Amino acid sequence: MKLDKIVLENKYVRLEPICYEHKSALCDVISDGELWKLFVTLVPPLEAIDGFIEQAISAQAIGDELTFVTIDKISDKVVGSTRFMKANFPYQRIEIGYTFIAETFQRTRVNTEAKYLMLEYAFETLNMNRVEFLTDYLNLKSRNALLRLGAKEEGVLRNHMVMPNGRIRDSVIFSIIKNEWPGIKQHLNSKRSNE
Repeated sequence: MKLDKIVLENKYVRLEPICYEHKSALCDVISDGELWKLFVTLVPPLEAIDGFIEQAISAQAIGDELTFVTIDKISDKVVGSTRFMKANFPYQRIEIGYTFIAETFQRTRVNTEAKYLMLEYAFETLNMNRVEFLTDYLNLKSRNALLRLGAKEEGVLRNHMVMPNGRIRDSVIFSIIKNEWPGIKQHLNSKRSNE
């Protein structure tokens, strides 16, 4: 099996597979808040956006990953990017990661709606048993967002990565498993209807 290119959407957000036509919009996203300067994330600097898109498209062709641009349907603007990655179909697990959102659209419903679409697809279409998330130990904003989503913190992977600035990063792993999804979906639907 491999990940097929698909579009996921609901009333608020559309996730489209990344393509070269998204370059200018992604540069605007990255510039909104100078996201590449955040030391707790791996957002490409503007001069590396071609390589970012090229790598994403190559991984899509192989079926290892599926990178989306995140579109806010109210403004009809590309406001971020996220991806399915490290898909392991025999073990029925997948990771959601490499997510970034323009500063103007952070702390809005965009990230929750995008994660909702991806989780629904992972559990209900791909029939995954487990969805994983990794974040920098120092990225409290991301860690708290994952907890609010309903993910469980499983532990710290010490000295897990070397960041672009040379810092050795500890990563925190979170997951949602299949039998938790119905309750998390109900909780998220309740939150979504109250916003």
